[in-house]
Amino acid sequence: MTTTTGTKYVYRFGNGKAEGHRDQETLLGGKGANLNEMSSIGLPVPPGYTITTEACRYFVDHDGDWPNGLEEQVQDGLRHVEEAMDLRFGDPERPLLISVRSGAAKSMPGMMDTVLNLGMNDEVAEGFAEYSGNERLAYDAYRRFIDMFGDVVVGIDRSRFEQAITKMKEERGAETDLELTATDMRDLVDRYKAIYRKETGRRLPEDPHEQLHRAINAVFGSWMNDRAVRYRQINNITGLQGTAVNVQAMVYGNMGEGSGTGVCFTRDPGTGEDDLYGEFLLNAQGEDVVAGIRTPRDIDELERLMPSIYEELLDIRDRLEAHYGDMQDLEFTVQEGTLYILQTRDGKRTGPAALKIAADMVADDLVDEAHAVEHLVEPRHLEQLLHPQFETDVDYADDVLGEGLPASPGAAVGRVVFNAEDAERWNEQGEDVILVRVETSPEDVGGMDAAEGILTSRGGMTSHAAVVARGWGKPCVAGCDDIVVNYDRKSFTNGQVTVEEGDWISINGSTGEVVLGKQPLRDPELSGEFAQFMEWVDRFRDMRVRTNADTAPDAEQALEYGAEGIGLCRTEHMFFGDERITKMRRMILSDRDEEEQGALEALLPHQRADFDALFRAMDGHPVTIRLLDPPLHEFLPDPDEDLSGLADDLDMTVEAVRDKLRGQEEFNPMLGHRGCRVGVTQPAITRMQTRAILEAALDVQADGVEVQPEVMVPLVSTVGAFRHQKETIEETASQVFDERGEEVDYQIGTMIEVPRAALRASEIAETADFFSFGTNDLTQMSFGYSRDDAGTFLPYYVETEILEQDPFQVLDQDGVGELVQLGTERGRSAQPTLKVGICGEHGGEPSSVEFCYRTGMNYVSCSPYRVPVARLAAAQAALSGEEPDLPEGTPGGDGAVAS
Repeated sequence: MTTTTGTKYVYRFGNGKAEGHRDQETLLGGKGANLNEMSSIGLPVPPGYTITTEACRYFVDHDGDWPNGLEEQVQDGLRHVEEAMDLRFGDPERPLLISVRSGAAKSMPGMMDTVLNLGMNDEVAEGFAEYSGNERLAYDAYRRFIDMFGDVVVGIDRSRFEQAITKMKEERGAETDLELTATDMRDLVDRYKAIYRKETGRRLPEDPHEQLHRAINAVFGSWMNDRAVRYRQINNITGLQGTAVNVQAMVYGNMGEGSGTGVCFTRDPGTGEDDLYGEFLLNAQGEDVVAGIRTPRDIDELERLMPSIYEELLDIRDRLEAHYGDMQDLEFTVQEGTLYILQTRDGKRTGPAALKIAADMVADDLVDEAHAVEHLVEPRHLEQLLHPQFETDVDYADDVLGEGLPASPGAAVGRVVFNAEDAERWNEQGEDVILVRVETSPEDVGGMDAAEGILTSRGGMTSHAAVVARGWGKPCVAGCDDIVVNYDRKSFTNGQVTVEEGDWISINGSTGEVVLGKQPLRDPELSGEFAQFMEWVDRFRDMRVRTNADTAPDAEQALEYGAEGIGLCRTEHMFFGDERITKMRRMILSDRDEEEQGALEALLPHQRADFDALFRAMDGHPVTIRLLDPPLHEFLPDPDEDLSGLADDLDMTVEAVRDKLRGQEEFNPMLGHRGCRVGVTQPAITRMQTRAILEAALDVQADGVEVQPEVMVPLVSTVGAFRHQKETIEETASQVFDERGEEVDYQIGTMIEVPRAALRASEIAETADFFSFGTNDLTQMSFGYSRDDAGTFLPYYVETEILEQDPFQVLDQDGVGELVQLGTERGRSAQPTLKVGICGEHGGEPSSVEFCYRTGMNYVSCSPYRVPVARLAAAQAALSGEEPDLPEGTPGGDGAVAS
């Protein structure tokens, strides 16, 4: 066994002291770091200790063994809690009960496990009843412990315990748990113990120290449970060692009407309004609020019921926001008039709320603009702002099925499904779905991710469905008690209308409405806070953001979102349509040069008009146009189709056309006759496209529009191929300029998407004006994965952690990224001022944008709707303090935004 004696695995907190702090989040987890931090600033936190993520990693890697020294440190931590509370663990006369909770460095709400009221046995329960003077409290805590220990530690289905308490309520004529007496609770403990013994074949362990050891093991083990693994995959959470474990003294919100528990946000997470927002229950424990068992009360009622507690909570809110510089999500318990804070963390919020919170906290001098940009708004928040809403001029009042809580804004339309598995399956088949549940649980995260929106009939604004949906930016209506869900029949009804699986509904997460049928949606209007925030973003950003756009409307949309040029115009998209595709096919299938030339001349006006529109839309901004890239057979019909129409158009026989089509087929088109290879073998295509680009540029320039054309040669693997194409482009340019008697400045560069091009970048850069990394193809060729076919195995690779993430969604920085860095460095070694960008869709993924910044790129390019995300990611990268790798003299290397 590896010797680890001397490693500190346990950090104690409580009584105004702490051994850890928030900068140790990776080690202590988010919850543990914040418990330590709150203790250090004097907030009323029940004492406890945090077992580090390093211990969890050891546990996972060593088949459930603990590292040397951990047992002794755990016992030392327990003695610290006993002294702080003046109670004793396992002592019936002064009983200490504890909670054992998970807490990773990244928030994973509800994904891992918790055990409360640990330390209970028959003797302790009797002593606790006498010590507290509350027999019902003691046996309520006991039955809750059996329930959670049985579920979390030994895997008993919790429905077995739920059935038992439901049956008892029926026997007693009770509608709620609170109506059960102390005697009922004693009886319920016996029933729970019988369930435990029947399900496991063993008695419930009586030794509190054994309970603690096994509970810690269970929380460690929950790091690798299915729902936690799935949640990390969905949210791209990688690189963490495991979960910390927080062992903390229990405090009791279920000691009567002078006690309670709640969850609240220091600001409204849906709108950002500066109001305390949340829910609470009197005479309840914490899990009752989020479990949907009882309907919680709005936090505003606490001011009337417990005014001094409410005022103390407001004061703590102000202290937390001032300390953390962010809106907080906190859990609290009131035990007989004393307030305790059990947890705080940066609160998850919607996109609109994130912008308002940032604007308000800057205006109130709680944070500055740099902090707001770097910490208060995430790239995904900006994505949420682009979510659709219901059309305002459509009257759908007669179709409203019910109204619930507006748990996560935005509107969604989809077919109804009733479980996570169906949601994922239907989504894979291309169907938009709305996941409808009584309430969601962590087991549903895969289906929640696959769904367009989520509807629950039970639960509040802090329920699992609400919190997860807000975090993901998915529309959600929660607690819609107007409907009754029937899982067996796969339907729900409001008493008048029954909606079955596959029926269309629409939900409005901004208002809480559930509407029958498919409602028309509209794009949202960006708020004033958005414009203000993006001004701050651009103030700190020193890498430009362009867009991938092939049409003027797409370009105009991207400009609205702040694009500073076009980084990729795919010209192949311009050859489809009845009139153009016939001319394209005639060019491809021609036997003679003059036929090919005639077809290209017929295509020239169309190309020129396309580029004219793009240049005018992008007035003053660079436009990178990629020459024809795909294999020519992609423009041709299947040889087995009815070819009579094409044969008539080409004045050929059907058999002659079929023979020509089969002659164009390739075994591996991705690596075949495409990109610059077509331009080398058929230079007339390169000449036509170059002429169209430059003639359009001259026409636009003559009208007073500033134009910056950049011609990009695709799929270069040798410097010879690039030089061939560059010479063809320059010869054509000279002809055009001579014919027109005027010139326009233009650049010629290449797309680095073949590994050999990255390796030979110094040679290519000697004659190239710019590099643009096409990371889609570079990823395919580096991994040897076909992007079109990898869906059959990539999910399994990610699930089993062979890969951390899908490399087609998130740039593989270790492998593909090394080629990008190498290509950039070698290119700039030959030409220090070489302009470098990226035009694969990785250019809009935040972690990939940060990598591009560190690599020293001048710009990233992405789809129009990801431009705001890329702008923010670029600003956050700049604010991180890590300098980009830009040689002196490189455009943008002086800290200014690069062109």
